[in-house]
Amino acid sequence: MATGTAAVPKIPLALQPINPNASLRDQAYAALKQAIVEADIYSHKGEVRLDERQLSLSLGVSRTPIREAMTLLEQEGLLRTVPRRGIFIVRKTKRQIVEMIEMWAAIESMAVRLATANASDEEIAGLRRMFDEFRTSVPSDHINEYSDANIAFHQAIIRLSGSNLMGQTLENLFIHVRAIRRMTISQADRASRSIVDHMRIIEALEKRDTELAERLVRQHSLDLAAYVEKHCDFLD
Repeated sequence: MATGTAAVPKIPLALQPINPNASLRDQAYAALKQAIVEADIYSHKGEVRLDERQLSLSLGVSRTPIREAMTLLEQEGLLRTVPRRGIFIVRKTKRQIVEMIEMWAAIESMAVRLATANASDEEIAGLRRMFDEFRTSVPSDHINEYSDANIAFHQAIIRLSGSNLMGQTLENLFIHVRAIRRMTISQADRASRSIVDHMRIIEALEKRDTELAERLVRQHSLDLAAYVEKHCDFLD
């Protein structure tokens, strides 16, 4: 890990001033957590350091609730303190990312199994509508929009399972799996292959074919794990 005066990468966090009439700590915690989840923390090779002063200015509060919020986020494993260097957003190694994706594959495959029984026809039709705008053009022509749809699709699968516990279990994995999905979707024509996979999953859901839907969802994520294992050496 770099030490001394080496440059520390900075990425913008999407933050808005918070309401001073509610708990400042709780609002700062919610705002920071959401911003961390949405940040592209793997777009640089180094860890991302949080600037307490800048966070205070962005949120429009003193540093005390910021520190309290960061303590909570550190307890959740999203931040870590490095003595004399500051507080950093936690990044995972390649091996850890692969294991996270494998765990996601296991839980999401059970989620889609439950969705074949629990989701309504209209909810399943909503999955198909997510990709309407990509039917007449290749995903790579609208890669940012497709990346958002891709991530929303996987979140929806978990939601349609009807299991709150599955969503809670995956919550802290989501920041890392989302970031890796966003970063890799534009590589090696993965977007085009991704939408084919998604359509096959949706068709299996529409047919209420539990075994096929489960197998397709699991393999879709395992393909991502294999890609990270082979091509994402920069994570180490």
